[in-house]
Amino acid sequence: MKQFVQFLAKGMVLLLFTMLLLDVLYTAIYLQSNSRSKIDYLYNSKNQNYDVVFLGSSRVNNHFVPEIFNEQGYKTFNFGITRSRLEESALMLKMMVERNYKIKNLILQVDLNINTNDHSEAIRSLFMPYLHQSETIRNHYKNIDEYNKLLYLPFYRYMHYDARIGFKEMFQSAIHKKTNALDNDGFYPLKNIPGKMVPADLSDYYPKRNIAYEEIKAICKKNHINLIAITTPMCMSTINRDYFNHIKSVYPEIHNFENAVTDDKYFSTCGHMNKAGAIEFTKIVFNAFFKPQSKP
Repeated sequence: MKQFVQFLAKGMVLLLFTMLLLDVLYTAIYLQSNSRSKIDYLYNSKNQNYDVVFLGSSRVNNHFVPEIFNEQGYKTFNFGITRSRLEESALMLKMMVERNYKIKNLILQVDLNINTNDHSEAIRSLFMPYLHQSETIRNHYKNIDEYNKLLYLPFYRYMHYDARIGFKEMFQSAIHKKTNALDNDGFYPLKNIPGKMVPADLSDYYPKRNIAYEEIKAICKKNHINLIAITTPMCMSTINRDYFNHIKSVYPEIHNFENAVTDDKYFSTCGHMNKAGAIEFTKIVFNAFFKPQSKP
């Protein structure tokens, strides 16, 4: 029995040592990766200066073309991430402050994402490799249920989020295999999808006070960032378009642009514009808030 206990103890020690070693290895690889996602690019950069930064979900990632701003003398980047919610946008802005970014204007998508205070588990996982290194990330997640396991149990976060930051992603980061996430200054264009437009149904959506949006407003005020919060276009066949009017009743400062582009030829799906629509919409937003300036 004594030998069995000793064997078990040695096995546990070996397992913990292996987990610790793997944790260190994975983390070291992610700390030198800056071309796989917008989050690793953000963490591994600092002292950036931007005239305009875009934040939001796929309705930013696919809708804003930085080149249009750049051609008018502005330095911009689209940090929109598909499937992200306002909580992730808030953390990205916090990281920008932590990394000493200087931002003059933030264009923030606030429309369908204000319907919930929930988070995106898929996008949350992408912050986990930097949990030990970033006080900002630790503070942001300190109240979630699994925080202690994620922080103190070696390699747990990589096992828990294996689908997103497990071996495959670690290996591709190690060999510096790039993705298209940073192409076009962060803009990802969508193509036309053949067939009849399927209406989006917002019947179950209702805007509410949003904790992350309140955080973003406070961060912008503290760091003298001009916040431009806007809704973005949806096809005209969308069910319950009155949802956008309700947004104004909760947050009057949000600018309504859901009707800025209406023709179906500009949409890939009812909730996402194609490349032509994105170009048209970006020009409209630029003309609404900015003027051309001399290039450096």
